[in-house]
Amino acid sequence: MVYDEEMLESFYGSYLEKIKRAKMALGRPLTLAEKILYAHIYDENKLKSFQRGEDYVDFRPDRVAMQDATAQMALLQFMNAGKETVAVPSTVHCDHLIQAYKGAKEDIATATETNREVYDFLRDVSSRFGIGFWKPGAGIIHQVVLENYAFPGGMMVGTDSHTPNAGGLGMVAIGVGGADAVDVMTGMEWELKMPKLIGVKLTGTLNGWLRRKMLF
Repeated sequence: MVYDEEMLESFYGSYLEKIKRAKMALGRPLTLAEKILYAHIYDENKLKSFQRGEDYVDFRPDRVAMQDATAQMALLQFMNAGKETVAVPSTVHCDHLIQAYKGAKEDIATATETNREVYDFLRDVSSRFGIGFWKPGAGIIHQVVLENYAFPGGMMVGTDSHTPNAGGLGMVAIGVGGADAVDVMTGMEWELKMPKLIGVKLTGTLNGWLRRKMLF
């Protein structure tokens, strides 16, 4: 599921049209964050100018990422949803149950044995429902997501506090609880209050070495 080209082609194929409709609905230019948010409205027929910090909006994220500690309950809930496969690309990353103590080799071996039942459960359920599975030692979730799954303009949710790390490639990436992750995996709408706008205004002029560096 790394580099899901079909999903990316579908996403970018309709992205400009979604932005165009959003601009018409709002009657003004959009910030980058607004373009991403309005391009992921769950029901396009309900597109309107939402009030920042007030209106709750239903979104349709592109991806879900889960770490091994929180994925357990999320997958149990998904198993009871009656679905044959996940509605959006989803992954499980086994990293949080590994304790840093002696070194990578020893620590991964200890964690693999200690948490064998958990890892086997996560692996088997992931295989059954089309979820990507990253075994112990395969990488830290927030770095793996950034290097393999993040893409400009996309939206993802993750059951890990470092999920916003995917914002480094221009995504709206938000940490959520397991129940929210299950909603997205089943294809249901994901509710979020329209974020407030925070602006940073830089004044003055660059000087010294910084100005010279910028010239290059």
